[in-house]
Amino acid sequence: MRAMTLHLLKLAVGVNSVEHLAELQTARLAEARAAGRPPLLVHVTRQTPKETAALLDGGSLYWVIRGLVSARQRLVALEPVQGTDGVRRCALVLDPDLVETETQPRKPHQGWRYLKPEDAPADRRSGSAEGGDPKLAAELRALGLL
Repeated sequence: MRAMTLHLLKLAVGVNSVEHLAELQTARLAEARAAGRPPLLVHVTRQTPKETAALLDGGSLYWVIRGLVSARQRLVALEPVQGTDGVRRCALVLDPDLVETETQPRKPHQGWRYLKPEDAPADRRSGSAEGGDPKLAAELRALGLL
């Protein structure tokens, strides 16, 4: 029986925009290459998701940036890691392709949350009417104007 795809929702703390997230990730990849490590995008979380099969069956990590779901990256793997403090954590290995999504407001939360495919925002189409301010676009969508 095939697992139902699930996604994760995570706050991008300290990130101002999708472009800023892309810059940070590009810098992390460059640091890994310079240090002789494999150039993998990894985001470490405290808790390990229980729904591994569903997450790796086409699931993505959706990034909440400044209160709006704004981008996603496909989940490639979930790997156990141990922090320098000896505590076990989970490394979310991400596809480097950062895909902008239609914006969707989200309230702050701790850690990550599961996101069902039917609740996930669609990928942003190039030339979308949202091209400007994402908060304004979200407000216009809520009013049914986008």
